[in-house]
Amino acid sequence: MCTALNFKSNDHYFGRNLDWENSYGERVVITPQNFPIYFREETPLLNHFAIMGMGIVSENYPLYFDAVNEKGLCVAGLNFPGNAVYNVPIDGKYNVAPFEVILWILSQCKTADEAKMLMSRANIIDIRFNRKYGLTPMHWIVSDSNKSVVFEPTYNGLMVYDNPTGVLTNSPEFPMQMHNLNNYMSLSPTDPQNTFSPELQLEKYSRGMGALGLPGDYSSQSRFVRGVFVSQNAVVYEGEEKCVNQFFHILSAVEMPKGCIVTENGYEHTIYSSCINADKRIYYYTTYESNRIYKAELEKYDINTDKLTVAEV
Repeated sequence: MCTALNFKSNDHYFGRNLDWENSYGERVVITPQNFPIYFREETPLLNHFAIMGMGIVSENYPLYFDAVNEKGLCVAGLNFPGNAVYNVPIDGKYNVAPFEVILWILSQCKTADEAKMLMSRANIIDIRFNRKYGLTPMHWIVSDSNKSVVFEPTYNGLMVYDNPTGVLTNSPEFPMQMHNLNNYMSLSPTDPQNTFSPELQLEKYSRGMGALGLPGDYSSQSRFVRGVFVSQNAVVYEGEEKCVNQFFHILSAVEMPKGCIVTENGYEHTIYSSCINADKRIYYYTTYESNRIYKAELEKYDINTDKLTVAEV
């Protein structure tokens, strides 16, 4: 499972926790403008926007988990179990495999609205990358500095939602996540007032009681509520170091330590956390094993070449 979110200061910050049992050996990968991007059903793109993000390279092909392009548009793919529906190719549609979606959007879109227009004609097809990597149920969050959008392939087609929270977790479908927020409208970062009964002398006995009832479990619905509450109320700083530090603190509110979620394959945990300064095209990340913040800057790489680069950070 995973949590992705946005945070706006002087710059736009976007990132996520990737939660799973095992690492894939992911690294920061740079896809330059002239690297040929091949799609299973669509025309190859031989020239496109440069992309930088966390992923793996298999068969000389970048498989991104989250990324930003040279125009500052960001995308993250998150697990969407029990809800994602993929189709056969359809004439008149852009037929895009799940592992191609991030590349498809970031290679040719500058804004979230452009991504909406592009994906309004898309059909997510039932094709896996290869035998090694299964067909993971996915949905995606796409964000620029002004807007966030969610794309969900369902039985009703590819659904497109504006996302005023800037947060995405996993199942259920996004409208249900938004509706569930109504149950928490009374939460506040300030001290609560006694509205229980004027006849009773009720007093706060601890700081933080305004958020009493904020869910603390690791389910996707609870992480969504917690991610929205924390990101909406976190102090907005100026200065890169303070903003990046604050972003990772926000992500820490929804991270998963080993041992709290037991699966058939081990312990689900936060394998890495990312923070992208989308305006400056800087990719920061930490890992489960280290709180050290690693950094890669797109401007320091040759984006005019035709070869993938794995960042040395």
